[in-house]
Amino acid sequence: MLAALPAVAPDSTQQAIGYPSLFLLVLIGALVPVVPTGALVSSAAVVAFHRAAPFSMALVFVTASLAAFLGDMALYWLGRRGMKSKNGSRWLEAIRERAPEDRLAQAQGKLADHGVTVLVLSRLIPAGRLPVMLACLLAKWPVRRFARGNLPACLAWAATYQLIGVLGGSLFAEPWEGVLAAVALTVLISVAPGLWRRMRGTAAG
Repeated sequence: MLAALPAVAPDSTQQAIGYPSLFLLVLIGALVPVVPTGALVSSAAVVAFHRAAPFSMALVFVTASLAAFLGDMALYWLGRRGMKSKNGSRWLEAIRERAPEDRLAQAQGKLADHGVTVLVLSRLIPAGRLPVMLACLLAKWPVRRFARGNLPACLAWAATYQLIGVLGGSLFAEPWEGVLAAVALTVLISVAPGLWRRMRGTAAG
């Protein structure tokens, strides 16, 4: 993210372009869940770690968590509108498409038992956010109740992926090497649960 800027650019120029870009990409990724937002946050954290500028790590954390929170809230609000509409909405349909029936049923059961705690944890589990969000929609959670659970969820998510970036940055002398390591690790984290389910399904079959 911030590393994509030329190395000769002044720090102030990199920050002026990098943080708004990070905010927009994470916001878009929350609305259209095809952007690897975790990798973006980790990559930005790597660059901030190597830059060692005052408040750079804090700015990455605030930017990522705020963008994730606003994106989630916008998607939830659009989903609520779709639930009330006779024809639904493309946003609600997009959430349904990415929430398989088995994951949705599991999310609904856990949400009924544990409430907001499940919402917080869902952002830390790969592919867990949308099934739990849909379960909240089906349970007719008000926007305010969803917001109270979603805020700590986004803070924990930003801190987790920033920590991954810091670990990647601390292992390598060059920022680009740390970025590659952080991206590889976030991709591995995101695909591991799916691979595990396939292996279990194959073994059971």
